[in-house]
Amino acid sequence: MIAKLKNLGPGLLFAGAAIGVSHLVQSTRAGADFGLGLIWALLLVNLFKYPFFQFGPRYATASGESLLDGYLKLGKGVLLVYFIISFATIFTIQTAVTIVTAGLASSLFGDFISIEVWTVVILAICLSLLIFGKYKLLDRMIKIIIIILTISTLVAVSIALFNNTNAVSLKQILPKNSIEIAFLIAFMGWMPAPLDIAVWQSLWSVEKQKDTKNYNTKSALFDFNVGYIGTIALGIGFVLLGTLVMFNSGETFSNKATVFSSQLISMYTSSLGNWAYIIIGIAAFTTMFSTTLTTLDASPRAMAKTTQLLFKKATKFNYGFWVGLLTLGTISIFFFLASEMGLLIKIATILSFITAPFYAIINYLLISSKHTPEYWRPSKTMHILSVSGIIFLMGFSIWFLTTL
Repeated sequence: MIAKLKNLGPGLLFAGAAIGVSHLVQSTRAGADFGLGLIWALLLVNLFKYPFFQFGPRYATASGESLLDGYLKLGKGVLLVYFIISFATIFTIQTAVTIVTAGLASSLFGDFISIEVWTVVILAICLSLLIFGKYKLLDRMIKIIIIILTISTLVAVSIALFNNTNAVSLKQILPKNSIEIAFLIAFMGWMPAPLDIAVWQSLWSVEKQKDTKNYNTKSALFDFNVGYIGTIALGIGFVLLGTLVMFNSGETFSNKATVFSSQLISMYTSSLGNWAYIIIGIAAFTTMFSTTLTTLDASPRAMAKTTQLLFKKATKFNYGFWVGLLTLGTISIFFFLASEMGLLIKIATILSFITAPFYAIINYLLISSKHTPEYWRPSKTMHILSVSGIIFLMGFSIWFLTTL
C-alpha cells in the first residue's frame, strides 16, 4: 500500500485540474440555488464519464503512448478534429479558471493591486514553476495542494453540518426552464472535469512512466481511481456547503470575479464565524490555483504533441511556444472580459459538455481496438457502461440544444 501511495501522481494531477470551477463555483451555486436537488446529476455524470477518463491512463500505460498517438492511429482526421476543438476552447478554459483564481487572490491577500495585475502575477508564478520545475515539481506540488484542499474542505463541511439547525431536503430536482437547463448542462460540463482531460492524463502517465519504473497499468488505474473518488467526494462537499450556508439566503452571485469571491468567502464566514475565513480562503484559493497550474501545463503539452504528430516531426510549435501563447492569450481575453466571469464560465462549461460525446466515442473506439493490448481492453461491464455513457452525454446535449 505504501508503494502504491508513493506512485500517486497523474491521478492527483487529474484531481488538481478537475477540482476547480466545477466544484468551487458550479457545485457551490448548485447547492445555493437547488439545495441538494442536483446531487443526482453530480453522481450520474461522474458515473457515465468515468470510463472515458479512465481510458486515458489505461491506454497510456498499456501501450506506452498517449491518447493523441492513438487518435492518429484511428485516422489523421480524428486528431485534426481534436486539434480544432482544443484550439477553440483552451483560451476560454484557461481564462475562466484564472479569473476565479485572481478574484480569490484579491479577496484573500488584499486588493492593493488590481485583479488584472493579480492575473499577471498568478500566471507568472505558474509559468515559472512549469518552466523551471517541469513535471517533477508539478507532481510533488500537487500532492501537497490536494492534501491542504481536502483537509480544509472537510473541516468547513463538518463545521457547517454541526452548526446547521434547519432540515435539509433530499428531494431531487429536474430543471424545467431554459435558464435552469443551461445551468444544469454547465454544471455537468465540468463535473468533475471536461472529457479532454483524459488526454492530459495520458500525457502525465507517459511522463510518470519515464520517472518511475514500476508505474504500470495496474498502479496507474489505482492512482486514477484515488483521484477520481476524491473529486466526487469534494464535489458533494461543495454542494453541501452551498446548501447549508447559502440555500434560501436570498443572496445573488455576482458575475464579477472579485465580487463573487468576496461573496463566497463572506457568506461562509457569516454562517461559520469570522475565524473560519482563513479555512475557507485557503480551500478556495488552493482549489483554483491548482487548477490554473495544471491546465496551464496540460493544454500546451497536448497542443505541442498534437502539432508534432500532425506534422510528423518536431516543430517550433513546441511546449514553450504553446505555454507562452496560452499565457498571452489568457491575459488578453482577461483584460477585455474581466467583468464577465459568469459568461466566460458558462461558455466554457457548456462547450465542454456539447463536445463530450466526441471524446467519449473516440476514447471508447481506441481502447476497444487492436491498438490496445488485448488484456487491457474493456470488460463486458465497462463496455456496457461506456455505451450507456455515450447515450447519456448525447441525450443531454440534444435536450439542451432543443431548449435554446
